[in-house]
Amino acid sequence: MEQLFGIISVWLGLAIFSAVIAYHLKISIALIEICVGVAAAAVAGYFGLTEALGANQEWLRFLAASGAVLLTFLAGAELDPIVMRKKMAEVTVVGLVGFFAPFFGCAALSYCVIGWDVQASLLAGIALSTTSMAVVYAVMIETGFNKTEFGKGILGACFINDLGTVIALGLIFAPFTYKSVVFIVATVIVLFLLPYTTKLITVVYANRTAAIRTKWVMLVVFGLGALALWSGSEAVLPAYVAGMVLAGSAAKDTFWIRRLRTLTVGFLTPVYFLRAGTLVSLNALLAAPLLFAALLAGKVVSKIFGLYPIIAMFRKDHNERWYYTLLMSTGLTFGTISAMYGFSHGIVTQEQYSFLVAAVIASAVIPTMIAGMAFLPKHLLPKHPKHPVVKSESGDLSEEG
Repeated sequence: MEQLFGIISVWLGLAIFSAVIAYHLKISIALIEICVGVAAAAVAGYFGLTEALGANQEWLRFLAASGAVLLTFLAGAELDPIVMRKKMAEVTVVGLVGFFAPFFGCAALSYCVIGWDVQASLLAGIALSTTSMAVVYAVMIETGFNKTEFGKGILGACFINDLGTVIALGLIFAPFTYKSVVFIVATVIVLFLLPYTTKLITVVYANRTAAIRTKWVMLVVFGLGALALWSGSEAVLPAYVAGMVLAGSAAKDTFWIRRLRTLTVGFLTPVYFLRAGTLVSLNALLAAPLLFAALLAGKVVSKIFGLYPIIAMFRKDHNERWYYTLLMSTGLTFGTISAMYGFSHGIVTQEQYSFLVAAVIASAVIPTMIAGMAFLPKHLLPKHPKHPVVKSESGDLSEEG
């Protein structure tokens, strides 16, 4: 048991170190955590301490996956149904172009230029077509854009983009079986009943039983996540939709959302982002840096050329266009998931997997850093009061529903 406590202490130390660096450099903490993860893995490998870091231990992988699931749920819960209905055309068009442009561009690059076979090239197109919901949402929280129509539009487009990735992965590589039917039917039923059951639990038990709503929501997202994994899909997809379903009621109780966000961002997501960084093999990158650069450039350039003219139809300000485009050019969760799926099913080799993961993670860092440093639309930043007071629906500041 002392080994487990020692390992998690190391990871939390890395998380605190990342937070300090992010504060002084004024860069998103999610990006710093990824970079620190890369550095930690390199140092541990140099001194032969890779196993001591524990990045591949099952319990640590579960903590990281839990961070991705809950962060994705929170991203869905931040969406304002009224704003999303108004921006339906925007998020649909931007999301679809954000998927198809890099999918075809990177698949063609991998097959025609790099020389990978058809299956590996299609997998590369899928892995590099993603937009990182986790990174984008983390940036939205830090800037406060999650409370604006601008930020909610970006989050909506991210969902459509990643939905395209999940569907493509399923149609091209994962067979559609009875498990898929069971997952879809069960998810539809659960999500249809979710607002009513959550409201009933909140009315009857909120502020009387400790954190029962949080336990209920976690039961739903983890239960649907288990069903998704059993069917061959991914756990983060139903979590995002569950968040969207509860977005209206969640908006009425910001104190509850803040508490759930504290648990997620304070403990779980640092493990997720740090572990994502440890997946990068610096030796593989140093052995063939041009291949890595080609895959990264293929993803980002195809995203920019595809998205910027489309986003210009909806956003007139120069900084807004570029910020929107660059955030949509990121990748992490679904990209690494797709690459891991390809490796575990023999579609790509371990070397190809390393390059894909490295390109995906680099796309989470570089576009986001450029967006924040050069194109931040400061005129859209929300005005925060000096001493905000946040209450739940009941006005109780001390107990959660």
